[in-house]
Amino acid sequence: MAKKIAIGGDHAGFEYKGQLIEKLTSLGYEVKDFGPFSTASVDYPDYVHPLCTAIEAGEYELGIVICGSGNGVAITANKHQGIRAALCWNEDLAALARQHNNANVIALPARFISYEHAERLSEIFLTTPFEGGRHQNRVDKIACS
Repeated sequence: MAKKIAIGGDHAGFEYKGQLIEKLTSLGYEVKDFGPFSTASVDYPDYVHPLCTAIEAGEYELGIVICGSGNGVAITANKHQGIRAALCWNEDLAALARQHNNANVIALPARFISYEHAERLSEIFLTTPFEGGRHQNRVDKIACS
């Protein structure tokens, strides 16, 4: 069964989002595009909140959110108790987000990394397992509720 991925962001991440959907689909992932659906200026919370709600509901295993800096989408995603979103701009951060923090959403800064780099970070994030062990206790303490 293919891993189910949710993807979304804002107008600054629109082009990367479209390219990532094509790449991930070609690799066998089932990808749901939460928008936006053009380069017109939008408010990222309108897309990130439904994406995170779907992940919390178990409809998708992991998520990718993309905006200009990656900060807005990460901050929005992390308002959800069941989401652990990590802003990543290098390979080590993408791997550690999964290995140590069991992050379930990667936030990418489209205005600061190339598309090729965004693709590589996404691949690392999606294929790196959580190590568990001593990290599980820490992850269990993240949520406020």
